[in-house]
Amino acid sequence: MSVIADGALKARIETLQAASRAQEAETIGYFVGRAKKGDLTWDGLDDDANRFMADKMVALEPIKAEFCHMLCRALRATRVVEVGTSFGVSTLYLADAVRANGGGVVIGTEYEPAKAAQARANFAAAGVSGLIDLREGDLRETLKVIEGPVDFVLMDIWTEMARPALELVAPHLRPGAVIVADNTDQFREAYRHFFAFVEDPRNGLKTMTLPFDNGLELVVKI
Repeated sequence: MSVIADGALKARIETLQAASRAQEAETIGYFVGRAKKGDLTWDGLDDDANRFMADKMVALEPIKAEFCHMLCRALRATRVVEVGTSFGVSTLYLADAVRANGGGVVIGTEYEPAKAAQARANFAAAGVSGLIDLREGDLRETLKVIEGPVDFVLMDIWTEMARPALELVAPHLRPGAVIVADNTDQFREAYRHFFAFVEDPRNGLKTMTLPFDNGLELVVKI
């Protein structure tokens, strides 16, 4: 049974997830090819990789998105931050959870203008625009102001931006808040700066890597 009770929203999400899956083979092929040439680093994408990814959805897998939805419901989350919105597929899950909790806001972040425009169109079509504050641009600027305590954070972005985002959001985490970061097993080395922050006892965080495909990090503000 889906965590999404709204049938129309569920159908829209399934269509978007299918479109994302249809791009996976091309995306994997590109990065495998670059890796074989030895000209790829996970510490940051170059201009060619950024151009390639400009129209790629790279949506969070449905099982992970549903897990985030359930965490938001359990936390009674009303203020959520999503680091890396892309076309807004996972944002729809988060907005639906916030709506079910009685309302609130999902603060989204997206650097690419074309992706932000498509995400806004998806939000409008799903009828959840009023629950989403999509901030377009460099997250090191757009996340400088966060009003009120944060209940939940989804981090699904290139690893080099994970720590800068965490440093900005962490001061706003309420006790018991949860951060979920994707692919932390697959890109463990690339996430090293993120883990250095998480594992620093001064930051009051505890973490566990969950056994989803490629790893899913569950970080709790103590």
